[in-house]
Amino acid sequence: MEEDIHAIVEDLMIEYGSELTSLAFSYVKDMAQAKDIVQNVFISCYQHLHQFKGDSSIKTWLYRITINQCKDYLKSSYIKRIFFLQKMDNEMRSERDPEIELLSKDRKSQVENMVLSLTPKYKEIIFLYYYKDFSIKEISSILKISANTVKTRLKRGRELLKKLMEERGFEWENF
Repeated sequence: MEEDIHAIVEDLMIEYGSELTSLAFSYVKDMAQAKDIVQNVFISCYQHLHQFKGDSSIKTWLYRITINQCKDYLKSSYIKRIFFLQKMDNEMRSERDPEIELLSKDRKSQVENMVLSLTPKYKEIIFLYYYKDFSIKEISSILKISANTVKTRLKRGRELLKKLMEERGFEWENF
């Protein structure tokens, strides 16, 4: 029985370890600390796997544990850091003009900085929805808030982001 749990957790570490480390890093902006947090997530997973009810996917459960661990870390006495976002660039670079590529990177960087300037409750919703492609229902489960709250925060976060972008001369339709 214990060997089975060990094998399951090992498989989960292989499948989700990098993804959870990226998530943790986006919160704490320190790779060593992100790795420590993910290690604690898998320890917690090992200790509580028998309590997993299956109400959500295992991925959602691990994300929720990781986010809670990150929030606990950020609440600790001297640690106050901003939420860092890193968007995966899915566009093909080989055919792009270097000047266009540079402008595109600059624009993406500016948009990420605008997202970073949002309050945490909007930042995390936008991050999970746009950068990690979670559904409203999955975000609701991860953050333990209602789907309607997720929708409201997503709408308000978009409105704030739109206002910031317009103030800085960006056209909202391009994003």
